[in-house]
Amino acid sequence: MSHGDETPETQGVRLPTIQVAIPEVKTPDVKSTTSSGGQLERASSSFNYRPNKRYQILESQGFVVGKTLGQGSYATVKAAYDVNRKHKVAIKVISKKKAPEDYLTKFLPREIEIVRILRHPALVTFYQVIETTSRFFLVMEIAENGDLLEAIRAQKQIPENQAGLWFKGLHDGILYMHGRGIVHRDLKCENLLIDTNNTLRITDFGFSRRNLRGKLGEIIYSETYCGSYAYAPPEILKGIPYNPFLAEIWSMGVVLYTMVFGRLPFDDSDHKRLLKQTQARVVFPAKSDVSEECRILILKMLMKGQERVPIHNIEHDNWFKTVCLQTEDKRVDGLTVKVSTAEKSTTDRKNQGSGKAGDQGMFLGVDEPGQKARTSTAKTVIPQNDDF
Repeated sequence: MSHGDETPETQGVRLPTIQVAIPEVKTPDVKSTTSSGGQLERASSSFNYRPNKRYQILESQGFVVGKTLGQGSYATVKAAYDVNRKHKVAIKVISKKKAPEDYLTKFLPREIEIVRILRHPALVTFYQVIETTSRFFLVMEIAENGDLLEAIRAQKQIPENQAGLWFKGLHDGILYMHGRGIVHRDLKCENLLIDTNNTLRITDFGFSRRNLRGKLGEIIYSETYCGSYAYAPPEILKGIPYNPFLAEIWSMGVVLYTMVFGRLPFDDSDHKRLLKQTQARVVFPAKSDVSEECRILILKMLMKGQERVPIHNIEHDNWFKTVCLQTEDKRVDGLTVKVSTAEKSTTDRKNQGSGKAGDQGMFLGVDEPGQKARTSTAKTVIPQNDDF
């Protein structure tokens, strides 16, 4: 799960947001400090509970803290059980002593401000924030099936029908955010979680930004780089002002490529090589069963600047319509989930002759000689510019 990156992780806001600003003090036994009493005691025994003084404030609020989901340089994400509302949650614990000052004074407040207005099934929901003299505790939805990168590593590559379902969630979540004038700015496989319903959920809104349009509705170009190099478009890598909404489409293309091919499309180990690769036509592996229509959509998203497909046009793409939109309800472990019905049509398209339909053969591509698979964790770079 990507909760433990060194930058802001999984977020999610249940209204009204509860904010508790009290110093951490020694408190009596958990059983007597919580209003839930025996409920908390029973939940503790069934949630692998281990007492910890730093989480006493959470226990007093009715949370039973469990295992660590992820850890970074100044933040830890813990699994927990909310006794009052009777469901599991994830709690991001941020150390005020270890976190950079600009994160505490600028990035974190902006993050909380944004997640309070975000409500969509494809986005991880944020419930509340609790503050003490030494820590912030951000309580959010938990996605127990890990992140997308873990799924890709486990399966080597994601079948097109499954990739279509997950890409549909990514598309819908970003379409919703863009419609509200908000950009995520750190889209990558580690920030896309899979819940128990096999649904993709977007998380980590620490670099998100709003108010990116002028008084006449024009897009305000950004001059700040943030996010991960492997998912960044060439205009960001070149350090020129860029359209933040179109930059996000590029990141979506990298995510889809990584799902279906099981590797990153660009080598981010060397900046010059990365810039050169992103400015050329994307290279597809020669030996792959990925359909031509899927490759065409990837190519549309990995185009230069203004040639890149806008978010509202993706739903008109052939692969999106035939794979992402073909779902049916299915009972899985007692739950109703959406599953793809496009497997047969995907197989039929793969069996069609390559390069025989007009000029579409140009999109198939070949692998570079000696090219190695790239699925390493992408490092997020914290922006330094004031315009962030």
